Amino acid sequence: MKKLLPLFIVVLIYASAKAQTQPDSAAKHSPLKTLSYEQYNALINGDDIYGMSLAAELNHYPLPDKILKFKKELNLGPLQITKISAIAKELHRKKLEMGLTIIDNEKTIDSLFRTNKVDNGSLIFYANRYGLYQGEIRNAILQACLATRNLLSQQQVNKFEALQKVN
Repeated sequence: MKKLLPLFIVVLIYASAKAQTQPDSAAKHSPLKTLSYEQYNALINGDDIYGMSLAAELNHYPLPDKILKFKKELNLGPLQITKISAIAKELHRKKLEMGLTIIDNEKTIDSLFRTNKVDNGSLIFYANRYGLYQGEIRNAILQACLATRNLLSQQQVNKFEALQKVN
């Protein structure tokens, strides 16, 4: 027991030091005060932190980039790989484009309030645009899932889902 105590103390000190060196995203600030650091970076990087693909994925319509991770295991043919890669590339491009557009729109809304230039008409316009942009990203994601599914056999979908459960 006496030999384990010093080892335990060393492990605790190491864990404490490691935890202190890990970047804390909550402590970082977004360049835009109306978005969290996580939200801002997700929009800049084209990440989906809102689960916009769930309606498709939960119903056997996978995201193209997830399929490409298992291309060997799924025995994807060259044509499938080419087409699914193009879908994934276009989806990423669209998410980046719309992320920047949402950030610009959010800057405008913030500016309207900050400068006391907000009125009902401009608020309706920019708030509705925000919803439109969110819808456009979601549509692009779901369309990519649909197009990806249409390129796969049922056996490939089944195998993909089995691989997902393992990983």
